[in-house]
Amino acid sequence: MDLLLRGATLIDGTGEPARAAEVAVTGDRISAVGRPGELSPGPDTTVVDLAGLVLAPGFIDIHTHYDAQILWDGDLTPSSWHGVTSVVMGNCGFGVAPTRPAHRDLIVRLLENVEGMSMEALEAGIDWCFETFPEYLAVLDQRPKRLNVGAFIGHSPLRLFVTGGEERAATADEIDTMRRLLREALEAGAIGFSTSRQPAHQGAFGRPVPSRFAQTDEVYALASVLGDLGRGVIQISIGPGLFIDQFSDLAVRFGVPVTWTALVTRTDRPGAALRTVERGGALPGEVYPQIACRPIVMQTSLADPTPLGEIDEWKEVLARPRAERSDLYRDNGWRDRARPATLAAWSHRWSKITVEETGVHLDAVGIPLDQLARDRATTPFDLMLDLALAEDMATRFRVVLENDGDEEIGELLADRRTLLGLSDAGAHATQLCDACYSTHLLGHWVRERKALTLEDAIWRLTGHPHQVFRLADRGLVQAGFYADLVAFDPAAVGTTPVERVSDQPGGADRLVVRSTGVEHVWVNGVATRLGGEDVAGVAPGQLLGR
Repeated sequence: MDLLLRGATLIDGTGEPARAAEVAVTGDRISAVGRPGELSPGPDTTVVDLAGLVLAPGFIDIHTHYDAQILWDGDLTPSSWHGVTSVVMGNCGFGVAPTRPAHRDLIVRLLENVEGMSMEALEAGIDWCFETFPEYLAVLDQRPKRLNVGAFIGHSPLRLFVTGGEERAATADEIDTMRRLLREALEAGAIGFSTSRQPAHQGAFGRPVPSRFAQTDEVYALASVLGDLGRGVIQISIGPGLFIDQFSDLAVRFGVPVTWTALVTRTDRPGAALRTVERGGALPGEVYPQIACRPIVMQTSLADPTPLGEIDEWKEVLARPRAERSDLYRDNGWRDRARPATLAAWSHRWSKITVEETGVHLDAVGIPLDQLARDRATTPFDLMLDLALAEDMATRFRVVLENDGDEEIGELLADRRTLLGLSDAGAHATQLCDACYSTHLLGHWVRERKALTLEDAIWRLTGHPHQVFRLADRGLVQAGFYADLVAFDPAAVGTTPVERVSDQPGGADRLVVRSTGVEHVWVNGVATRLGGEDVAGVAPGQLLGR
């Protein structure tokens, strides 16, 4: 054996009770799991004492958008700081491949609008050394990376590649071409197929993302490729024509798992999320609604008003270059058109919006926008615009979007019919950072709230995604599995406050959250974190799905 981990409390990812054990690693695999003192190291074995720590499988984040970031950040931060050893990207039908040279600007603008990515970072960081999806996977395979990476092929870039971006139903020949390209992607190692019908997904120039123009029959035709091959996962962002009944039908008809986003709680609709779980659970097929364990909170500036994109008048804003958006905000005619729809659509949010970052409006920080608007005899809509304009669009608002029903989140976490995900790591980098959801789960929901056991929490982060995504030999601590492991202090594991850093290509900023209590991490048997500090210069990650 190359490595012997001793003294830990082992939680193996199956949901079974914690136990005292030691784990041997040979090469990139777990070679033995034994009782304390049962395994004998050789003269060249590195022995690590994990007394007082929990040893678990490395965490698997099944909902990220690292498709672009991985091309400039092989460490995949901040996920790698939080015990995550494998990520799945390409969710919601988005990605950077396949992409023809003529469509690169459209893809960048789509990612800017719908996923809140910095255009400066995308333009400076993507080297576009690929065109097809197999070529993209080959690039990922060759690039040094700290974590294991799996990728969906997204419906929007696939459709753009075939239809040229025309906003219409695809022809039979085009669907056949998409089916062929999807099969090639899956055979090359794509982990599945993702799509979106989400009305809020407004892409380049404020137009609906390409997948929203697909007929439901097109989605079924593409899903059938996974059924023909007998492999892969379907991930769907809900929208017209694609909800619980269709998810059940897809799963049964093609014999593949379907996971959908997003099942979120709302304080103004108590119990609605749980009722949806019950409705879906009564239907046949392997279908998993994705939940989050953190409120979805964005720090939004009106230079990039992504969360408002589902409102028609704000689509006009997203259609304009960023530098010209303030012109609309000053236009009283646009305000008169946009005011009623915005006030109505966000009626449940105004009391949960505050000024978060500002160099000018210090007297407004932390005060709910509806209260501030009443005090100033205006509307929250107009006040938000006026505050932004007075600070040259630099004001950032803290917006509680969804998932703020705390008690109901706890109930969803206890329901094994749901799948934990929705970190969105790699997306909305200037607006939120939920890549820390794993350590938040262990600190807040297990230690502080006691809403679920440590064994159940580890299963949610490891064994369950192993099962749903068919990740061979990953997600459990068993002999023969890859040595993706994390050792953490259950009394200290958690997150630090969010901070803004400027470390992206082109000088772009982002929000990051660091971990506490994550002491050691191994990826494929290689230490990537020791004693609470990252090991520099290591890149043991592998491409999943091959």
